[in-house]
Amino acid sequence: MKPAGKMISLLPWLFQTQLNGQSRRKRLETDEFLGLDDNVVVPEKEGAEARGDEAAGEAPTLEEKSLITITETVIVDESVAVNDESLAVNDDAVTADARPGFGLTIPETPPPEEEAEAADESGSRAETSALVEPAASPSPELASPLEEPLPLGDTQGDGGAHAAMMSQAFMDAVSSGLFDPTWYQATYGLRFATQREAFDDYIRKSQFAPVNPSPGFDSETYHRMYIDVFHAQQSPLQHYLLHGRSEGRQHVPATVRWFPREIVAPGSTLSEAAGELKVALCLHVFYPDFLDRFAQAIARFPVKVDVLLTLASADFEAHAQAAFGDHAKVNKLETRVVPNRGRNFGPVLVEYGDALQEYDLFCHLHSKKSLYSGKEQTQWAEYLIEYLLRDPSVITRLLNAFAADDTLGLYYPTTFWMMPSWVNHQTMNKGFMREWQQKLGLGHIPEFLSYPAGGMFWSRPGAMKGVLDQSWTYEDFPEEPLPNDNSMLHALERVLGPLAENLGYRQLFFYPPTGQFTTDNGYITASYHGRLEQHQASIQAHACISFDVFDTLVRREYTIPDYAKLKLGKRLAEQGLVSSAQAFVKLRNDAESTLRKRANFQGDVRIEAVYDEIADLLDVSRQEGQLWMDQEYELDLEMIRPKDEMVELFNHLSAQGHILWVISDSYYNREQVGLMLRKAGVAAAYRLMVSSEEQARKDNGTMWHKVKQDLANEGITRHLHIGDNVVADAQMPGDLGLTTFHILHPMDKWQALGFPSVLHGADALDEMQILKWGRLISEVGRNPFIGE
Repeated sequence: MKPAGKMISLLPWLFQTQLNGQSRRKRLETDEFLGLDDNVVVPEKEGAEARGDEAAGEAPTLEEKSLITITETVIVDESVAVNDESLAVNDDAVTADARPGFGLTIPETPPPEEEAEAADESGSRAETSALVEPAASPSPELASPLEEPLPLGDTQGDGGAHAAMMSQAFMDAVSSGLFDPTWYQATYGLRFATQREAFDDYIRKSQFAPVNPSPGFDSETYHRMYIDVFHAQQSPLQHYLLHGRSEGRQHVPATVRWFPREIVAPGSTLSEAAGELKVALCLHVFYPDFLDRFAQAIARFPVKVDVLLTLASADFEAHAQAAFGDHAKVNKLETRVVPNRGRNFGPVLVEYGDALQEYDLFCHLHSKKSLYSGKEQTQWAEYLIEYLLRDPSVITRLLNAFAADDTLGLYYPTTFWMMPSWVNHQTMNKGFMREWQQKLGLGHIPEFLSYPAGGMFWSRPGAMKGVLDQSWTYEDFPEEPLPNDNSMLHALERVLGPLAENLGYRQLFFYPPTGQFTTDNGYITASYHGRLEQHQASIQAHACISFDVFDTLVRREYTIPDYAKLKLGKRLAEQGLVSSAQAFVKLRNDAESTLRKRANFQGDVRIEAVYDEIADLLDVSRQEGQLWMDQEYELDLEMIRPKDEMVELFNHLSAQGHILWVISDSYYNREQVGLMLRKAGVAAAYRLMVSSEEQARKDNGTMWHKVKQDLANEGITRHLHIGDNVVADAQMPGDLGLTTFHILHPMDKWQALGFPSVLHGADALDEMQILKWGRLISEVGRNPFIGE
């Protein structure tokens, strides 16, 4: 079948400069994928199943689908990739200076005993337990050794073949230097009786968390490189020692991917104030085996708690009593059997909203499983349970922080590390989030935001005012089945962080790779740091690459898409045809919306039809309306600028023989979009698909159905789409099984760099504000990556 899009041949353009580092890099291949690039997202295979904990058998939620995304290409420097038969790791081999970008920051926290003594000497342990200080710069030095070296521990492996194999792996890890118990203790704030005990702790945690055994081995990279190991829920180092090394698999030194700007350093010994906190655990259980999982998780909890359970079935009552009734850490147990409505939020708000306001702190968790790889996957749930309930060092420091600082309102670990780069975003939930904003009296909420992905967190009751203290019934929540995304519950999860901050509280996060607490939410865009050339091999691994247009290949000089309409509105207002420039923009956008509604939101609208509608509304001839249309386009075209790095990449890919498509949701026609691309310097042959011509849109999925069919008809099996819109360019195609590479929109990069929140609401149509900020944002966003 011939593609429906039109081929546009432009002047040939040669990419003159090879991007740095290609000669020193190589591609590592596995059975299913080529490796690691945090921004390239490959959805699960067709037919894979997943389910959320309140809707068994349904399609997976957004987060569950995101959990199984992997990446297409890993680029490992030959100088650091290691496949060693007997690796001897020394300090020089793993320092940051020896290999830039591979140094690991060690938190400058004294051992627990020293810290406790220092607190006692000062007489104010509580005052120092939540010290906030600027983050230290990356240090190549290892943590200071403990005063007493740890004894080796069990090396015999009594207890069968598996125990013997694990003992051998332990001895191998220690002797090779791939496991460093002193470093592991200092980095993650835990004390162990023996080296073997520390090793076993790493083996357990590294199945689901990005913790490292030493500066010489990066667990997250190994899991991303070898997704079969992740799906099998195996420890990366365990797999490498027992199987991966002999199979020729690679590992790399530990890499810190993000450095928080502010570190919160609570004491590691429970303070008197923390010990007096009244604490509740709210646990919603859909899968009964989680009752034991939760009960075991609080075995070493530093304080006693009240447990408030909501159960999906009355059959779980006896199990709940057995798990928690006589638990040493439980003061009081309450159970409620609840309907399957409201997912995890409905039960806690309906059943315990009032009761929770009597506590100093509460923790909300729920059972969660995914079935997408042929076996039960619980890594995400285990990750959250570990850093919300189980890890005694984390929980002790967390309680100390809240006891010492009443401005802390909400806590959760940074987003699960196997999520796609764009998961910390409003995604499809903007409409429902606007409803929550109005209900809760919130101001502007940015597109990228920090929120407890997965709906599990610690909170002060006061930080949820407006939600927790309302009278709720189950009828207030939507019935099952719910969509994968875009519901009041998906929006509620995302609004918790902004709500706490609007109420004057701060959010606290735990970053597992370095074992640090922070109030810096920069982790939400940490995947976008770096340079474009670092992703080039990932992109070039595909035969066909498609690009979005606006804010991907081209940008507008003043950022705001409606500025051309505003300029046209000024002209028409001067002629007395409209009352103001802003009134014209509203008229123009309302006309477009009317045409969409008239077509029952099928297909798309063309700019010619929009101006016919405007002409009728203003009682002028349609010829006059078409002249206005030409003026809007000319004003917009005048402000089109290239995103230089992306245009260079596009032209380079063409010179390398890649098939290039350009796909845009736009009311402009094909010729108009093509002229904009030519002005931006796109000089290659490509297929152009524009929604107004194709009568299909990316943001509702219809364009992607067409793209997927066309790819099949053309026999193209390796396709990648690059774009800046989370929903239209990442989430929608990803849901259909297409591989995506998301880049930052200029406004998102502006926000990620910590610049002022501007050009929102009425300011977006204030010409003085546009002229003041628009060009700056456009220039900042020219390169979609944040840089190193």
